[in-house]
Amino acid sequence: MHVELLVEGPSEEAALRNLAPKILRRGDTFDVHAFQGKHELLQKLPNRLKGYSGWLPEDWRIVVLVDQDSDDCRALKAQLESAAHSAGLPTRSDSRQGRGFKVLNRVAVEKLEAWFFGDPQAVVSAYPRVQPSFSSKARYRDPDTIRGGTWEALERVLQGAGYHRAGLPKIAVARLISAHMDPGRNRSRSFRVFRSGLIGLSEGSTGICRTSG
Repeated sequence: MHVELLVEGPSEEAALRNLAPKILRRGDTFDVHAFQGKHELLQKLPNRLKGYSGWLPEDWRIVVLVDQDSDDCRALKAQLESAAHSAGLPTRSDSRQGRGFKVLNRVAVEKLEAWFFGDPQAVVSAYPRVQPSFSSKARYRDPDTIRGGTWEALERVLQGAGYHRAGLPKIAVARLISAHMDPGRNRSRSFRVFRSGLIGLSEGSTGICRTSG
């Protein structure tokens, strides 16, 4: 099986190039295609999917990943589903028992950085001066509900340990932390839904935005 991952930016691409091989089956292949932000991805997605629909091999799947940000999660998923439908590509939500679909839509709640908070051991391995106890603080226990922005929260944690005082290099941070991540131990529910979706590309999977499909 081959997986085409469509993401909104280069930091997501950097993270998924490390994470996808840890989740997909041995022998599966993948590529990651980054857009210049969420707006561009959503704008260009319908035509991109229409392009795929004309030649997509039987054993290829498309995975679309976007950050929730401040959007309504279900409305955002509906927009992704609509883009696939307009291209004539069945989605995981449409399929029965996960069979016969071509597109899997997933949302990172609220941003990719919540997935990093979901694996505090990876954060500490990447940045050893960060105190492991940071993850026990109430504000970080549920990565998908961190208030005030997960990227800003990660910046505070790393700068508090003396890293990146001049500002976080987003791509480099994503690449470094994701290299240490263990997908099986992540506390972020949206990451677990993403992981189960990738695992289930051949065998079926459920869930997104606390709903199925």
